[in-house]
Amino acid sequence: MIETAIKKRVLSSEKIAELNEKYKPLSVSKRIAELYKDFDVKEVMLTSSFAATSAFLLHAFSKVNQAQKIYFIDTGYHFTETLNYKEMLSELYGLQVASVRADAYEHNFTQKDKTWTKNPDFCCSINKVKPLDLIKERFTVWVSGLMEWQSDHRSTLNIFEQRNNILKFYPLLDVTEEERKAYIKKNHLPFHPLVAKGYSSIGCKHCTVPGKGRAGRWNNSPKTECGLHL
Repeated sequence: MIETAIKKRVLSSEKIAELNEKYKPLSVSKRIAELYKDFDVKEVMLTSSFAATSAFLLHAFSKVNQAQKIYFIDTGYHFTETLNYKEMLSELYGLQVASVRADAYEHNFTQKDKTWTKNPDFCCSINKVKPLDLIKERFTVWVSGLMEWQSDHRSTLNIFEQRNNILKFYPLLDVTEEERKAYIKKNHLPFHPLVAKGYSSIGCKHCTVPGKGRAGRWNNSPKTECGLHL
């Protein structure tokens, strides 16, 4: 069965301000439910890295709309534990997961060149940013599980923001670390297996070490974002 495409919309700054005002007082579950009143599911792109506590966002969406497809950026450098965690959550919550990958030639270049050791920004651009850019043009809204306490950059965001020709939606943005822990405990959500080994934020295996918060990303370098959300 061929899905009917829906034309991508670009919202005015006034409309985005209205959305922020409407969504800010709502709970996470109500924000997600409201999303599908304002946008068709075919307009929505939801990405997940299936990292440390990705179960929070995925569980919340699975409770509201099982038709929502989840896009997983398969960099080719994920920990085996991450791939296993993805399979476990997909089965547990009945998720529809589609993998997005870099061009094989470009990915193989980063593998042979070990680009992550020389220019991690370029490696992220090839294996994360560019593959997603190729599908972003089909969608009006991009959902992400960013939370403002995770980094200085994230603390400057709004629930809805127009960025690079797509409307970003952060339903968990103002969830505190304590609230996240409480949600995980209440709903018995499974952690990524590497959390027990001291990994608080989990990305590619070459560039992730144990550490608190995002300190372990990119081997404790000043880099804190892959570029997807900038």
